[in-house]
Amino acid sequence: MEHSDFSYIDWNLAYIRARLAAAAASSGKGIIPELLVASKYATAEEMNYAAKRGVRLFGENRVPSLLEKYDKLDKDIELHFIGSLQTNKVKSLIGKVSLIHSLDSVKLAEAIEKHSANAGVRTAVLCEINSGREEQKGGIMPEDFPAFFAKISEFPHVDVRGIMTMAPNCENIEDYRKYFRETYNIFIDFFQKKPHNIGSYAKMPILSMGMSQSFEIAISEGANLVRVGRAVFQK
Repeated sequence: MEHSDFSYIDWNLAYIRARLAAAAASSGKGIIPELLVASKYATAEEMNYAAKRGVRLFGENRVPSLLEKYDKLDKDIELHFIGSLQTNKVKSLIGKVSLIHSLDSVKLAEAIEKHSANAGVRTAVLCEINSGREEQKGGIMPEDFPAFFAKISEFPHVDVRGIMTMAPNCENIEDYRKYFRETYNIFIDFFQKKPHNIGSYAKMPILSMGMSQSFEIAISEGANLVRVGRAVFQK
């Protein structure tokens, strides 16, 4: 049974989708980006309601939260893990998430490979690029990505689907552009010029950039997946 007090989600989704469509139309890139709803602050009930309103992808930041919600979610929901991931938490995610967004070390790739092999599955991942070169953040430095990509491409149970970046917080919205542009250039070099490097040949490579405050700039710079969280569930 649907609850009328979730109607704020309808209004929020309509507004976000209008912004997303306008940004896609003005980008001139011919890309219709997909919306991933970051559900860190949402209840399972809110997520199920949003799913009934056409949201397909949801991203969780913390493993305990994801596991707590997992059995309460509609089965057609596609769950992604979008937070920093410790190697000792990998086993809990295998088979439950469609995509891990935060592959940022060979050690983590080794853990994903081990547990995926044990489960008899291939696990899809995005490589995280530290576009702002921030020491306190995870992610591979842009200049280190070629060697990193070559190494993790050796793992048969790790399916590299693309890249993502978490740009630094910027006061001026236009300041995001340089970080997204550099990440887009990396994406083009590795996932369009060299499509044989992709594990899932039939699937479009993913470039995940942009959040609630920056997704329009990200779309203009080539993102085909954007994350929006609080803007969907705020009352």
